[in-house]
Amino acid sequence: MIKRIFGILVVVATMAACSMTGSGTEPRLAMDRSYDLRGLNFSTKDGITVSEENRYYPTADIVWRGDEPGPRVQQIEAMFQTAAQRNESVLRGQRPIVVDVQLQRFHGVTEQTRATIGGVYNIIFLMTVRDARTGEVIEPARRIEADLRAPGGRQAIEMDRNGRTQKVEVTDFLTATLRNQLL
Repeated sequence: MIKRIFGILVVVATMAACSMTGSGTEPRLAMDRSYDLRGLNFSTKDGITVSEENRYYPTADIVWRGDEPGPRVQQIEAMFQTAAQRNESVLRGQRPIVVDVQLQRFHGVTEQTRATIGGVYNIIFLMTVRDARTGEVIEPARRIEADLRAPGGRQAIEMDRNGRTQKVEVTDFLTATLRNQLL
């Protein structure tokens, strides 16, 4: 019994430490932004790793369970593309732009973590803003770190029942993250 409680405490402490990362987002350039978002180019860092392990904290760059098993990089790209498309109707400024996103890390929660304690979706990417007409770099690549709380247990089940699936939550979060970085 004591071993079990100690084991649970170790897992909870590990998850808490992982969720306490400070904002790793690099500051934005001070400038007037009047962007007209025209598209998003998606890529991943070289050698990106994917895990399908069902443990509390798999060691990999990509851990994603919000879609059926399959090509995780393409599933994540689809969420970024949806987020960009949603912002095209909002970001209708004077300067047409495209955004280059290079994924560094997309660490969601496994089935085991979601069923119990929950955790954090830790999403890290490099973002470059370019002129859509000329390709000129307007804002050089900078690191964006975006963390979203991932509920677990009953709360996760209730959210799924109400249509707030992992995919819905993360896509909405990416939409807001891109918008906040481009306004």
